[in-house]
Amino acid sequence: MGLVDRLLEGDRRAAARAIRLVEDEYPEGKEILKRIYPYTGRAYILGITGPPGAGKSTMISRLVSHLRKRGYKVGVVAIDPTSPFSGGAILGDRIRMQDHSLDEGVFVKSLATRGHLGGLSKCTDDVIQVMDAMGMDIIIVETVGVGQDEVDIVKTADTTIVVMVPGLGDDIQAIKAGILEIADIFVVNKGDKPEADKTVRELKVMIDMSEPKDEGWKPPVFKVSAMKDEGFSELINGIFEHRKFLEKTGRFESYRRDRLENLFVLMLKDKLIDDLLRRMEEKGLYKKLISEMFEKRIDPYTVLEKIQCECTYDGEKI
Repeated sequence: MGLVDRLLEGDRRAAARAIRLVEDEYPEGKEILKRIYPYTGRAYILGITGPPGAGKSTMISRLVSHLRKRGYKVGVVAIDPTSPFSGGAILGDRIRMQDHSLDEGVFVKSLATRGHLGGLSKCTDDVIQVMDAMGMDIIIVETVGVGQDEVDIVKTADTTIVVMVPGLGDDIQAIKAGILEIADIFVVNKGDKPEADKTVRELKVMIDMSEPKDEGWKPPVFKVSAMKDEGFSELINGIFEHRKFLEKTGRFESYRRDRLENLFVLMLKDKLIDDLLRRMEEKGLYKKLISEMFEKRIDPYTVLEKIQCECTYDGEKI
């Protein structure tokens, strides 16, 4: 059996090999993505984001355990920040989730951001495709610790969970500008702390003051304790309530169509820019234009107006 055939049968080694080829942008990785594409779109994608120190990784480990007890196969894509100095990443989520290392129904992959902004890695969607094709029922995507505007997860997940934790100071102010608007569900982790109930109340007040989300969905707030393994049954029930809501209102299909369109546009931009830069460099035009702009002999806006890209699809001019 070939690599793709083994991947589609759920072989973990084949999946790991496929992800490596995809992540490092080998031509074989692109061919794998082409072949598995018809077998994707079945997994439910759960995005988990929140500020640094919220205990997302520990919470996800508990969440995986409870989902496994309910019989679901779970994939985890954990994003870690890349050092701007060394270019390396700790990828520590594998260490924090090692309790699941021997479970054939769990597949964990850590990815480095590699300078990509928005809280995710550039190849996040491709890795999700691989896990989807190998038969994972639920794929959890954990972002890096994010601030107010790193909200790319909403373009990837079916249900987006924002994790907060009491005792971080001005909790709500830290998220209100961006993350508050993307949450389908709020989770207050470390719920055994005295300040947890206060954080829950503040979140509920902020939600009541905000406009309802799609079709009137009001994000619920759940209190959990990852360390004490408390509150996860209620959280999982809330997750599936949101899925039912999306299916009932038709948002489930429209979300996925929007995500596909967004992904296609990003891929199209990458290809067009790469092709254009390559052609400009081959003709010696790229460095010439940079020099002229630097010397103020021409401005970049005029350069862009003069650039015309002729494209074809399947032999037909676009």
